[in-house]
Parts: sequence; C-alpha cells; structure tokens
Amino acid sequence: MTEALINYLDAHREDAYTLLRRFANLGKPFLLRSDLLGELQSAYGEDPPAESLDTPLYGTIRAAQAAAVSAPWMCVAVRPRIGRWTYLRFHLETIDVKEISVAEFLGFKERLVNGDTYLNEWPLEIDLEPFNRDFPKLRESRSIGHGVEFLNRRLASDLFQDLDNGDRRLLDFLRVHQVKGVQLMLNERTKDVTELRRAIRRADEFLRKQPADAEWEQVGDTLPMLGFEPGWGRNVERMRETLALLSDILEAPEPSNLERFLGRVPMIFSIAIISPHGFFGQSNVLGLPDTGGQIVYILDQVRALEKEMRHRLWKQGIHLEPQILVITRLIPEARGTTCDQPVESIMGTENARILRIPFRDDAGGIVPHWISRFKVWPYLERFALEAEKEILAELGRPPALIIGNYSDGCLVASLMSRRLHVTQCNIAHALEKSKYLLSDLYWRDNEESYHFSCQFTADLISMNTADFVITSTYQEIAGTAESMGQYESYNAFTMPGLQRVVHGIDIFDPKFNVVSPGADPDVFFSCLDTERRLASLHPQLDALVFGTDEGPEARGHLEHRSKPLVFTMARLDRIKNIAGLVDWYGGCPRLRELANLFVVGGHVDPNRSDDQEEREQILAMHDLIDQHGLEGEVRWVCFQPERNLVGELYRYVADRRGVFVQPAMFEGFGLSVIEAMCSGLPTFATCYGGPSEIIEDGVSGFHINPNQGNEAADMMADFLEKCLENPEHWEGFSKRAIERIQARFTWERYANRMMTLSRVYGFWRFVTNLERDETRRYLDLLYGLQYRTLAQRVPCS
Repeated sequence: MTEALINYLDAHREDAYTLLRRFANLGKPFLLRSDLLGELQSAYGEDPPAESLDTPLYGTIRAAQAAAVSAPWMCVAVRPRIGRWTYLRFHLETIDVKEISVAEFLGFKERLVNGDTYLNEWPLEIDLEPFNRDFPKLRESRSIGHGVEFLNRRLASDLFQDLDNGDRRLLDFLRVHQVKGVQLMLNERTKDVTELRRAIRRADEFLRKQPADAEWEQVGDTLPMLGFEPGWGRNVERMRETLALLSDILEAPEPSNLERFLGRVPMIFSIAIISPHGFFGQSNVLGLPDTGGQIVYILDQVRALEKEMRHRLWKQGIHLEPQILVITRLIPEARGTTCDQPVESIMGTENARILRIPFRDDAGGIVPHWISRFKVWPYLERFALEAEKEILAELGRPPALIIGNYSDGCLVASLMSRRLHVTQCNIAHALEKSKYLLSDLYWRDNEESYHFSCQFTADLISMNTADFVITSTYQEIAGTAESMGQYESYNAFTMPGLQRVVHGIDIFDPKFNVVSPGADPDVFFSCLDTERRLASLHPQLDALVFGTDEGPEARGHLEHRSKPLVFTMARLDRIKNIAGLVDWYGGCPRLRELANLFVVGGHVDPNRSDDQEEREQILAMHDLIDQHGLEGEVRWVCFQPERNLVGELYRYVADRRGVFVQPAMFEGFGLSVIEAMCSGLPTFATCYGGPSEIIEDGVSGFHINPNQGNEAADMMADFLEKCLENPEHWEGFSKRAIERIQARFTWERYANRMMTLSRVYGFWRFVTNLERDETRRYLDLLYGLQYRTLAQRVPCS
C-alpha cells in the first residue's frame, strides 16, 4: 500500500494537498472514522467518479479507522482488512508519507493529549506479542470465532504423532478423572498407548457379545481388568461407540472425532459462574442499575447448562447431580430483594444456587450498600479469596470450570483459576472501551466517574489469562469490514501518562469462539402458541398498555386503541437510545398517524433512580414528550421485572400487529431482539453490533441506523402502511423472525456448545502449554505493579 501511495502522492500533490488539508481544517486533534468518511463525501460527493475511487489515497482514507492531527503532521490508523493494521504518517506541507510503528502512532496521540513531556518518551509499554510468537494462530478473518476447530486441527496431529513415540499425556488425561473417590475412564493397568490400543480391541470383543442395553453394573467386572473404569457410556452400545471414537483417533486423528470423543468425557461436574457487581437476584431486581440483561443471561445459562450437564453425565453412565454456583455480591441493604441472602436456590433448576459473598472494607467490615460497577475495583481481590473458600466448602473440591462475566467477574475468574488450576472462560457482555468514545485517550477526564484505568487494565489481564472466550456474535470480536470489533480495539491503544498497549489482545488467537445465547423457551415463545399463552395476564397487560394512570410509575396514555404499537423496552442510558426513538417518533407525523408508541424502561420519576446517566435520560424523555406534544400517543411505564408478564407482553403487542424497535447506538448482542423475534414480533434493530447478525435485513426483520432517525421512522411507517394494505406482509415477517431464532439462537444449542468447548479447552490445557506460563508471569507483574495500585486509588464507597 505504502509504495503505491507514495507514487500517487508524487504525481498528484495538489489534489492530495487539498484533501489532506480538509482533515486538518476540521480543527480536531482526533478524527473518528465518521469524520474521515464525512470529509471524503464532502470532497468527492455522494457519487464520486470511478477514477477517484481507484486512487491509493482515497482507498487509504476509506480504510482508515482513526487519525490524529497536529500540523504539519497527520497520523492515520489504516485497517485494510479485518484484524490487519498499518500506521501512516503524512506531512501536510510536503505531502510525504511514511509507514510508522504502532508505538510511534500511539506516542503521537499521547503528545496531543499530554504535550511534549518526558512521560511520552518512557511510558509503561505493554507488549504481549513476544509470548505468543510460536503459538498457533488463525490466519483468515473468516476463521475468527471458530477457535476450537482450528485448535483441534493444529494440535491433534502433533499430539497423536508423539503418542507413537511413547507420549503419555493422553493416558494421564484419561486417568485424571475422578468423582467422589471413584476412578473414571482409565486405571493404572494400561501402561502405554500400545497397551491402550490392545485393551480397546479386547474390550470391544467382550462388549460385542453383550446385550446392547446392558449397563455398567452388568459388565463392570470384566472391563476394569482391561484397564477401563466407568464413564465410557450408559450402556454397551454407548460404550462401544466411545471406544471406537478413541480407536479412530489413535489410528488417524480427525478433529471432529476428537471433539466428539472429548464431548463424552465425564469431566464437568461443577461450574462456578462469577458476577460480582450489581443486584443479582431472581425477582424485583432486573431494573436496578448494573443488572438487567446480564442477570437474565446468566440465569437462563444456568438452567440450560445444568440440563445439558445432567444429560451428558447420564449418557456416560455417571449417576451424579451436577452443581452450578453463581457467585455474586451479598448486599445487606437489599431494598426488599433477596440480595441479602447468602444462599438462594435458582428457580427452574435441581441443584443450582446463588452464593453471595460480601464486599469488605480495609478493616474487614461488610460494605452494606450497592456500589456502581465502575467503583468495585478495590474490593475484588478480597472478594476472590473469600469466594474461593466458600466455593471449596460448598463443592468439596474446585469446580471444573470457572466462567467470568463482565470486566469485574472476568478478573475475579482470572484470580481464582490461577490459584485453583481450573479452566477459565470469559464472557464480557459489554466492553466499556468501545461504548465511550476516546475513553482511553481521555481516561483522566473520566477517572472520577468511571475509573477506566482499572477496568481496561483488568480487561487486558483477564482476556489474556482466559483459556477460552465466549462471544455472542462475530462482530463482538472482529467487527465488520468497515469497523473494528470490541475485542479488536484492545489490540493497540494508549492511556497517556499511564500505559501504552502496543500488543494487547490478538483476535486471531484460537481462544475466541462465537456461542450465541437464546431466550428462555418457557417464557418467550410464539404468539401463535395459544395453548401456552397466559391469558390470565391480559387484564393486567391491558391496564399497563392502555391505562390512564400517571405518576411515578407511568406517564401518558393512548387515545386510539385500534392503532398497532411501536414497542421498545430497555434500561434508560445513553447507549440504549430510547429517548432517541421518542424523538424519531415525535418528528414523523406519518408514523404517529399509523401507530402508538409504547415504552417500557427504567424509572419514570428521576428521583427514584440512583444512577446519574439514567436520571439524565429520564429528564430527556419528559422533555421530548412535552416538546413534540405526544400526550395521547405515547405510553411510558417503568421497567417490568416479572418475566412471565414480559413474555406475554411481547405476544400481546404481536396480537395487535405491532413491531418491536431496538434503537441502540450500539448493542453488543441484543437479547431483547431475540425475545421479540421468537415471540413473532417484526423487529427493527440497530445496525451497529449484534442485532445485525441476528436479523437478516429485509427478510426476518430490519436494520436501522440510530444516527439517521428520520430514515428509521420512515422505514417503520412504510412497513406499517404495507401491513394495512396486506395483512400477510406482517405475518410473513413474523413467521421468518420465529424461524430465524429457532434455527440459530437457542439455549439448547448454547449449552451443548459450551459443554463441548469446556472439555476441549480443558483437554488441551492439560496436555499442552495452553496455560502459557510465561504470559501468566508477565500478567502477574501487570496485576501486582499496575492494577493493584490503580484499584487502591479508587475511593471506597
């Protein structure tokens, strides 16, 4: 790219000067991709000539994600392909260009923030690349998010080639599994791989003569003499299948067979799921700050995982009840919730429970009140140590898997997995760095409110210590061809005066896997499933939607019941953009004529909220309703924590041929989109983030641009007009929405994949150096010398 660009600049200096000066004349030190594209459009027009599109300069700016300008210099971060970056420095007077290193690019940005200080010359530079040079990595962007398949392909042949040379790692792995003192899989009779091959043949000869449905108790006298213990299968048929898989792997390792075999190994009996912050309970808490979608996700996850764990253990002949612990914070000032109870059984499960551990101050006293997720950092280390003791007391042994949620939970999971030598899985849910523009560069300005210095450092540590990372969508990892992913943004960034990250997280690392969640099928199902409908809730829903009560719980009423509903539901913060939807609706007379707007979200009375951002959005909502004169057309009610009511609400809106709108500025996944679509509601959702992968635009729903509200409102109006003309139009989108979710986004698929991943990564962690000892030692230093110091600076609430 650079050579072609140099030649172009030499031949077209005047044109290049004119374009580059446009960026300098914006007067901004930092330009976002939207700024760069906006100036390109202004310079070339909406329909530029083909000869302009083919120039190296146009292509470079078109591929740029960001730029930093300080005359006479302009530095540009160019992303020609997903995950591939080049950094260029232009001289705006001489029109020269030079490729620079990522460190030089970040240093230039630092000088624009700090000025020319010595801090820019000797920063704390974090570089994890040297530790990963010899580790197998993906090469193609299309493979990102399929890490386990790549890992099996790359490592399987090497491992099983070594087995022929006497490697004992597989034997050791098959012997390590025990439960309550009972040996599983292999005993000590098998000394090497040659004997294992022979034992498999002899076992198969024996089992072939037994009834296919005979269980271990009927054949268990002979198999231990051959080296085999329980765990190969519930009955003879299953045992023979499992032994055959192992035999095929030893003969010629095939990745899919290896995955199938490991999926059968009984190695996951207990799981600890970590989610420290917020109010974590099962009722009356989902609308409080810092909770909401994450709690719903985890509770549904637990139910699905317990069912899958029990099913797999049963199929392998292990009669044991699996255990799942959700580790969260105990909050004495629980506001009428169960968040002050140390242990709480999880509804819809047999043996899963919430285990609550308090935060403690320096003197050891229990912190009684809720603390924002942005201010929990001083408490996490002590929380992790106390939680570890409680988990061991509850389970009697370390869990087989630790799953961290959000930044704080992932850090705690890192600390615990390090000490317990347990496989670690991370689920971010939301990475704040991508939500708050320039939050890394201007971290000092945000430190009092958000403490991003702690959060971004904790993210780096936990991302790199995790054995595997689960995301809901591909975009969460790698973005799109036009925009970088959330995890990708952690590859290179700087926090001036604090730390410069030149290689933080590599999205081509095989630890990343896309495993999309679903919606609880017992709560969220099709509006056409009349036998399961909760008709008894309809009077309550009728009062909720068409009531006339106003006050702290509701505002507005709907004068025309016959109109369909434009329905939205989310917490009230800037990113969710509910106020934006009210503004779009208010500014579109055609949409107002066709439909009512029904909003479920947050509090209606700002005095009832403890969250500053939510209070700001509440006031904005009231102002917009007044400004557009929406009384009689908008009904806004407080967030509804009762899930059965919410499930039936989606179907209630569908009965009236309404639509669901998710107008977020950015959405990591979009659980409400899943819920709405599986209920049969045609759905309009943001084109930024997960919903763009959930919805097939124009087929199973619609993508909307939250930055173009007028266009989004017109799309909704067009759809509703077509539905008036032809009712089958609505029904077609409703049907395709349901089919899309059933095919791709269910908890059953999620749990099956999670159980396989945990076994595969646990296996490779055991037989190779996936634990990456050198990296861990480096991260230990980062934790002890950087994170711990930053956490101590956060004022204890």
